[in-house]
Amino acid sequence: MNRRFAGAVTASIALAGAAAAAAPASAAGAGAPARGHGEVDFTGIVALSNCSGSLVRGPRSRDSDKALVLTNGHCLEDGMPAPGQVIVDRPSARTFRLLDRTGRTSLGTLKATRVEYSTMTDTDVTVYRLDESYGTIRKRYGIPALRLSTARPSDGTEIRVVSGYWKTVYGCKSDATVYRLREAGWTWKDSIRYTPQCQTVHGTSGSPVVDARTRHVVAINNTGNDDGGRCTLNNPCEVDREGNVDVRRGAHYAQQTYLLARCLGEGGDVVLGGSCALPRP
Repeated sequence: MNRRFAGAVTASIALAGAAAAAAPASAAGAGAPARGHGEVDFTGIVALSNCSGSLVRGPRSRDSDKALVLTNGHCLEDGMPAPGQVIVDRPSARTFRLLDRTGRTSLGTLKATRVEYSTMTDTDVTVYRLDESYGTIRKRYGIPALRLSTARPSDGTEIRVVSGYWKTVYGCKSDATVYRLREAGWTWKDSIRYTPQCQTVHGTSGSPVVDARTRHVVAINNTGNDDGGRCTLNNPCEVDREGNVDVRRGAHYAQQTYLLARCLGEGGDVVLGGSCALPRP
């Protein structure tokens, strides 16, 4: 992972942010691009102690709603959720550094009041609820939240992976949608594989994947195959509908976020059940 999990349990689960307590790997020698890429900047981007993240809002969010921060499940502060585990409405005092549009300056510290939702089953996501509203944050810092797309991104979409931890933007395309991605005991559905230009590293876990055209968040960066291992920690493998396993050393992946966007109700609550397809506790 990239924590990867950068942060994974102890390495990356490249989950680009991975295990809750693992230290991020160094970007040195990883082929990270120069700061900034194209017209997508660091608006709405936050840095965590071990991962990257973003200030996001859903299709029904209002300026008066308490703001949400999106990162990976494996970036959770007290350890990665076990396979099958879903965490909802748990108190949290986690803090996040809000970056300016250039990524060079920290504008201030945002603070969570609770974990709204977190899991590593089917997807790899944590949603934190903050103590301030979207309107208050924008008035104080001049920074709006990124919008979550309710649509699936198409293969070939031009994307940017924006890391608050490394203050780096990676530019590439969505190469393919992977039926199942398996890493250690976790399995994720309909993962996005990047084209080779996005060589994300440990510490980029939790980075939003932004559609370069719409500027909406379509996925969340979470892992990569470090060593060519088969379905092991920091070495995810692809599994097709027939159960065939494919290992792609150096490939990097993200989890789509349209399901999360569709589950956000009024007030920013994650409303499980009904038409919401996210896993339930």
